[in-house]
Amino acid sequence: MTSSRAGRATRIGLVAFIVSLASLLVLTFLPLPFVIEQPGPVFNTLGKVQDAQGKSEPLIAVNGATTYPTKGSLDLTTVQVVGNREHPPSWMELVLAWFDPSRAVVPMDAVFPQGVTTSQRDQANQLMMVDSQQEATAAALRELGHDVPVTIQVASVVDGSAASGLLKPTDVVVAVDGVNPADADALRAQIQKSDGAPVTLTIERDGKRQDVAVTPRKQDSNGTATWLLGITLQQKYDFPIDVKLQLDNVGGPSAGMMFALGIIDTLTPGELNGGTQVAGTGTITADGTVGAIGGIRQKLYGARSAGADYFLAPGSNCNEVYGHVPAGLTVIRTDSLGESLKALTVIADGGDVKALPTCTAADVK
Repeated sequence: MTSSRAGRATRIGLVAFIVSLASLLVLTFLPLPFVIEQPGPVFNTLGKVQDAQGKSEPLIAVNGATTYPTKGSLDLTTVQVVGNREHPPSWMELVLAWFDPSRAVVPMDAVFPQGVTTSQRDQANQLMMVDSQQEATAAALRELGHDVPVTIQVASVVDGSAASGLLKPTDVVVAVDGVNPADADALRAQIQKSDGAPVTLTIERDGKRQDVAVTPRKQDSNGTATWLLGITLQQKYDFPIDVKLQLDNVGGPSAGMMFALGIIDTLTPGELNGGTQVAGTGTITADGTVGAIGGIRQKLYGARSAGADYFLAPGSNCNEVYGHVPAGLTVIRTDSLGESLKALTVIADGGDVKALPTCTAADVK
C-alpha cells in the first residue's frame, strides 16, 4: 500500500514537473505587447565615425572657418530598442530586463504606435535627426555670434484642418498678425496667444506676398487646450559656415545639445571639456533651449559604461534621473546651451563640480 502511494506520488510529481516545464517553455517564446530599452552605442562628437560606405569620417566636419584641435570627448548617448511589432521579445527576455537597472520594459504602443510600421518609425526618427542637426548648428553658430537667418516653410497641410484649402506646402510664413516670428516655435506661440481668434499669416507663394486669415481649431489633451492650424512646419537656415554632421543609423532629436557643444568646441581654441570625457543628452532649439528626451536612465548607464565621469542632463528629465544614477557618474542639470557651456568651463578649470546644479529629490513628481 505504501509502495503504491509512493509510486502514485512520483507520477503526480513527474506530471507536475512536465507541465511546469512546458509552461515555462511557452512563456519563454510567447510574445507580449512590450519592448525593452537598453543602453545603445555612444558616439564622441569630437571623434570619427564610419559613413554608409564604411569609411572613417569626422563626426563634425567644418568648411569655411578655422577649426581647432580638441581632446577628450563630448559623447552623445543613444538607446537601443529590443523587439518590435513584427518580432516582440519573449517572456524570458522581459523578465531578465525587469531586474536589470540599465534596461527598461516599456509598452509596445509607447515605442511603436498602432498603425505605424517599424519602417515608418525609423523614417520619422531620421527626419527628427536631420532637424536636430539643423537646430544644433543654428544654436552653436548663434552662440558664437554669427547671424543665422531662418526661413519658416509649410511642409504639409492636414486634410480637413483649419488651414486646408488656405495654405499649401512650400508656402513661406513671413509674419503672424504682423509680427515676424524668430522661428517655428515663436510662430506656434503666436498662434496659441490668439486663443482661437483668427490669425493673419503673411506668406510668400510663387514669389508673391499675400495675407491669409486662418481660424485655429482647439484640441484638448490631458486637460490642456492647444490651438492648431493643421500644418507642419520646416525651418531652413542660411548658415554662414558649412557644418556637416556625419552619423548614420541613429535617429531622433536627443543628440541636439551634444552636437551643438561639439560644433562650438571645434570652432574655438582650447578644449571645451578640459580634455575630460563628458557625456550628455537633450534636444535643442535654435535659441539654445535644451529639452527633455526619452530613455535617459539607459543613457546614463551607457555613458558610464563608455567611461564618462560627467553627464549633462536636461532639467526636464530630472524626475527620471534622481535615484537612478550609476556609481561613479556625476550628473549636471542643464536647461540651455549657455548653462552647459558654463558647466564645461567649471570642469575644464578643475572647479567645484559639486556646486553645479544637479537633479534632487525635489524634482521627483
